[in-house]
Amino acid sequence: MPFLGLACAVGVSGIYYNQPLLLEMSRTFHTTAGRTGFVSVATQVGYAIGLLFFVPLGDVLERRALIVRMYAAVAGALLLVAVAPNLATLLIGSALLGIFCSVTHIVLPIAPDLVDDAQRGRAIGIVMTGLLLGILLARTFSGWVSNLGGWRSVFIIAAIVNAAFAPLIWRFMPKLPPKLTIAYPDAMRSLWTLFRTQPLLRESSVLGALIFASFSCFWTTLAFVLFSHYGLGPGIAGSFGLVGAAGALVAPVAGKFADKRGPRWVISIGIVVLASSYALLWGSEAAKLPFAVHIAALAVGVIILDVGAQMIQIANQTRIFGLDPSARSRLNTVYMTIYFSGAAAGSALATVAWAHWKWNGVCGLAMGFIALATLRHITGRRTPEMNCHNQGGTEIEKACLEG
Repeated sequence: MPFLGLACAVGVSGIYYNQPLLLEMSRTFHTTAGRTGFVSVATQVGYAIGLLFFVPLGDVLERRALIVRMYAAVAGALLLVAVAPNLATLLIGSALLGIFCSVTHIVLPIAPDLVDDAQRGRAIGIVMTGLLLGILLARTFSGWVSNLGGWRSVFIIAAIVNAAFAPLIWRFMPKLPPKLTIAYPDAMRSLWTLFRTQPLLRESSVLGALIFASFSCFWTTLAFVLFSHYGLGPGIAGSFGLVGAAGALVAPVAGKFADKRGPRWVISIGIVVLASSYALLWGSEAAKLPFAVHIAALAVGVIILDVGAQMIQIANQTRIFGLDPSARSRLNTVYMTIYFSGAAAGSALATVAWAHWKWNGVCGLAMGFIALATLRHITGRRTPEMNCHNQGGTEIEKACLEG
């Protein structure tokens, strides 16, 4: 299980290296921060495309070989970003990087396959800890490495790491044949069937997209806030990822609560925590605090933000992976495609909000996403999920969760 977490961390980090570097990239290509902000959007759009078209292969092909090939492709995309001569090439390379980094979500559904249903939330929590640390520490890594060798060096080093990781996957991961014999076109057609026939999947996907949109509002614009207020560079912006890593440690705990109290209970608490984080982040800005106090408030806000977002993510994935074990890659495809579409929308709209209304616009937008997520949660299915998990059989559990 820890090796799967490491694999997720290495794979997912590629789509977050650029966030603390957007100002540095804008200087390289002599363009505005607003235009360079679409580098982050391109990466997340690419990720959503990869989730839609590549992740279903996890139910069709032998997964070890597929995963090795995709890590090699990630290394190639990182090199393209590193040598990009202009913003257009950088956007293309970033989109390709996002597409191949979707390998993370071919790895993730392996975790619940290795444990019984009663431990599903805990297993997902352990692997998600690695994934979340990859997301957060990628920003820290890119921020400080860019201070030493420029932003291009970040992607060169990352390409080397991903290329070296591919043979480790081949050596330490067993062969993982698909559970069903299904053709790729049939797998793709079944995505709509799953979305149409699984109300809990639809609820979780929409809720997750809105939550991740609010989460992305902060991280896409943090570098702009720190530079405009205090002249701080990408190293400091990236360091907030290190602070946020403390919030990622809640993932195993959230998984255990999802097993014991039910995912809906965890989501309710997570929404309250997430809203509290933005209340602090917005309020500390409005209060015009001294430098040290404002930075401390931002740091605390980041921890609370990550705790809330990760609680909701763990709970959502715990319940969707309980729907049909033979279709976990495809269930994850539907969920994560919609989830990262929300992230791309959040990043794009946050860039626009920053350009017009600065931090007030960003925080107002994020709180709007949280309000919509709360509405979706309140109007969602009220099946007794705790009882479902105690039924002890996959088919019974599936029927129970679907109502």
